[in-house]
Amino acid sequence: MSNVGLLYVGAILIINGILLLGVISPRATVPLNLFVGTMQVVIPTVMMVTAHGDAAVIADAGGLYLFGFTYLWVGINGATGWPAEGLGWFSLFVAFAAVGYAAYTWTTGGRIFVVIWLAWAALWLLFFLVLGLGRAELTRFTGAVAIAQGILTAVIPAGFALAGIWADSATAALIGAVAGACLAVVLWFVTRRPAPKASSASLGLLESERPSA
Repeated sequence: MSNVGLLYVGAILIINGILLLGVISPRATVPLNLFVGTMQVVIPTVMMVTAHGDAAVIADAGGLYLFGFTYLWVGINGATGWPAEGLGWFSLFVAFAAVGYAAYTWTTGGRIFVVIWLAWAALWLLFFLVLGLGRAELTRFTGAVAIAQGILTAVIPAGFALAGIWADSATAALIGAVAGACLAVVLWFVTRRPAPKASSASLGLLESERPSA
């Protein structure tokens, strides 16, 4: 994933997290979801076409589709009001795939992005629970985690890389993992109060959000 692409992933995670908190409407998130989703589909396609059989490039490109399809689906559902169960079950697939990409990243020598891939796996698992299984009580927690991950797993790494000060290390990965786990615990207790009705229509796309004919 390019550093610029990662920056916009951070932006859309933050926006969708705010949506899950019930602050903005599903329709308000449609343009950015469609923009980032399209970018995350077009870029990997170009990468594959120009990879000339390079397995590493193809593997990296394949990971981008997981998120590109997610954001396009969120954008389409937000615009149409279609139900979100399908998106939820696709999110379970993304969660498992992200664990696989974490293992792959470990074999290539990356350390911080192993933690980041695992964090994404946990977030998409939450999307599955909220959207696929209808666990509305997890909506606010999922939104808060999405915002935190948008900042910590995307905006900050992309900013460091664009500034030329990114440095991968096992120590940094360990610190990030511990800090992330502690933050998740804090967010869990902060968001335990009942979710507002607006946020229970997570990512805006449950049956109740379907517009009248």
